[in-house]
Amino acid sequence: MPQLLPLRLLETVGLRTPAQPARSASASASGDDETVAPATAPSVTAAPATTAPATTSQRAAASASDAAFVEPSTDTGGPLDIDARLERTGPLSIIAPRRIGESDLAVYPLSLGASVFGWTAGGDTSLAILDRFAALGGDFIDTADSYVGGRSEVLIGKWMRERGNRDDLVVATKVGRHHENPGLGSVSIVRAVEASLERLQTDRIDLLYFHDDDPEVPLEDSLATAGWLIESGKVRYLAASNFSADRLIEARIMASAGLPKFVAIQTQYNLMHRAEFESALRIVAAAQGLAVMPYYALANGFLTGKYRSKSDLSADARSVRASAYVNRKGMRVLVVLDRISAEHGVSPASVSIAWLLAKRTIVAPIASASRPEQVDGLMAAAGIRLTRAQMLELDRVSE
Repeated sequence: MPQLLPLRLLETVGLRTPAQPARSASASASGDDETVAPATAPSVTAAPATTAPATTSQRAAASASDAAFVEPSTDTGGPLDIDARLERTGPLSIIAPRRIGESDLAVYPLSLGASVFGWTAGGDTSLAILDRFAALGGDFIDTADSYVGGRSEVLIGKWMRERGNRDDLVVATKVGRHHENPGLGSVSIVRAVEASLERLQTDRIDLLYFHDDDPEVPLEDSLATAGWLIESGKVRYLAASNFSADRLIEARIMASAGLPKFVAIQTQYNLMHRAEFESALRIVAAAQGLAVMPYYALANGFLTGKYRSKSDLSADARSVRASAYVNRKGMRVLVVLDRISAEHGVSPASVSIAWLLAKRTIVAPIASASRPEQVDGLMAAAGIRLTRAQMLELDRVSE
């Protein structure tokens, strides 16, 4: 269960004002958006992987619908964890884009992770994966200057130039870990961004992440440097990866003085790794309107069902990380995933990502593929509507 924050912190991050009385549990449960469907609610058939992306008019209608929906709060001032509209909708035949925080970027609700490009996925395979992703309506690519020493960005840049599709995409990259430009000092940030622009063969980065917090550099200096890059047009929006709740609050206070705001965060979050996010970080993200992009959405491949015993593990890096979940709890999670995925006619990976997408602050989980055919299962997740009973069962078994 997520920890409860002190009232003073809730006031600080904007979820409460000092004069606001706490809502009672009974009042909270009386609203239409709070109604929980019975456990016997029928499952919903998933939309196929070829689900159509939204047209311009459909995107506008979806945005208007989202704007009209007011997120209720729990009696502690925190956000409801499960989307209250789950039981109101059937399977999604059209995937509406999701807005990235306080930006004008709207994306398909799955981000293609490019950490494997040039590593477990060779050059030609990486381009084929990108082709399949775009063909299915994907438009949000996540990379970093440190992935395979920059090789990931090179392959993405080559693909965008050859396909001529840069304007159709939202490209996110991260700086701070490359061995040539480490940390978040002003010089390192500027040099890292210039190098990423060259590798990506583009004139701007849509979403720039600080890959990690850098306690050796004053945060205001890093934000000021990002502000200059935004003013110059080389970066459109700023985001944070692996930042604590306290540092996000500090950054928002600095933004009130004119420094750029973070519009999104990345953090590890999946069915097997929940506690880190489901605490102060989730509450602060909701209070600040930050879009959350969970990485390791499939727990290093464990939630695909590939690793069910020690004999399924190998010596590669992903297997080593997934081995931590090959235990009794992991097997219980896979049993529930197998049953729910069978009910929807999709893969366990699709259900795992659909579980994330039903969480309130999640915009686009990050998942990677080593082969083009794996992309279909990732993209299908956005068309799945898990019932409230299924969500609660997944919540319980993964606690």
